[in-house]
Parts: sequence; C-alpha cells; structure tokens
Amino acid sequence: MKISEVANSVNLPISTIRYYEKIGIITDEHVLRDQNNYRKYAQSIIQHLAVVKQCVAVGFTIHEIQSMISKNGFSSKDQASIIQARISEIEEVQKKLENSKQTLYELLKSDITCEDGFGKY
Repeated sequence: MKISEVANSVNLPISTIRYYEKIGIITDEHVLRDQNNYRKYAQSIIQHLAVVKQCVAVGFTIHEIQSMISKNGFSSKDQASIIQARISEIEEVQKKLENSKQTLYELLKSDITCEDGFGKY
C-alpha cells in the first residue's frame, strides 16, 4: 500500500504516519521497499495504526506507546496491569472533574454576582 492509501484507510495525516515511522511506532515489519526503494506498507499496518490510535484516544502518550512497542509483546498479566493503571488514572480524573462540577453547582446556588466586584454578594 502507498502511504496515501494507508492515511486514507486509518484517517491519519501522511505527516503523522511518517513521524510514527521515524520514531519507531511503525516498525520495519510494516514497511517494505519496492524496486525503486519507495516505501510500500504491508496490510498489517492498518490494524497496527488502529491500535495506536486507540491507545492515544485513551490517554497513552507517544512515549508510552513507543515503550510498549519496543517490548515486542506482553504477557496477559503485564497487559492487564497497564490497562488497570490507565483505568485508575481515568477514575482519578473523573473524581476531580466531579468535584469541580459540584463546586460550580455550589457557586450557582450561592447567587454570587460580579456586578459589584468579583466574589462580592
């Protein structure tokens, strides 16, 4: 597959695909070279990039994804541990957001106006 075909298939900019290749997120197993030394991507790149996009969507950093790829496989226990850690982080953020939302509701109930100055009743 050409890079443009990959980009269209996974809905990523070509520049992102090139960047992922440069930093090792796209490994050599997904990149082939034709007679003219042009890159051709294996069909497996589609699933690989779909997993990368899912990891980014749930909050993994590019560095974390690089680290996971460089390990070249995980035990089920390791995978469960990584996922559980991410779930814990998300739950912590949810608690903070819920607390912030409650604080804002309390501000609404207190009927504070700023017409006479910030925070004056």
